[in-house]
Amino acid sequence: MFRYLVAALVAGLAVTAAAYVHLRLPYFTATPAKLRATRAILFVVGVGCGYVGAQMYREPVDAVLAFIIGFGVVHVPATAILLLKGLRGEGRS
Repeated sequence: MFRYLVAALVAGLAVTAAAYVHLRLPYFTATPAKLRATRAILFVVGVGCGYVGAQMYREPVDAVLAFIIGFGVVHVPATAILLLKGLRGEGRS
């Protein structure tokens, strides 16, 4: 039971990181083409990591949580980068 609570909390943080990245990307991306490419790369890599994580569990709840965590963890580095860019006041690149 405690394991599911911790996994759900981590999954919530991972989804928050993914949402933050996709909401803030337009403020730091110079062109719509770069924005689409960045989102596509993050999405594909996130789905891939989520799929690999989900394959390690047999129970559906465990697999779904692992997928969500894997998807979100891919966005954590981008979250940190965008947070730092925002704190520095940097513009689009």
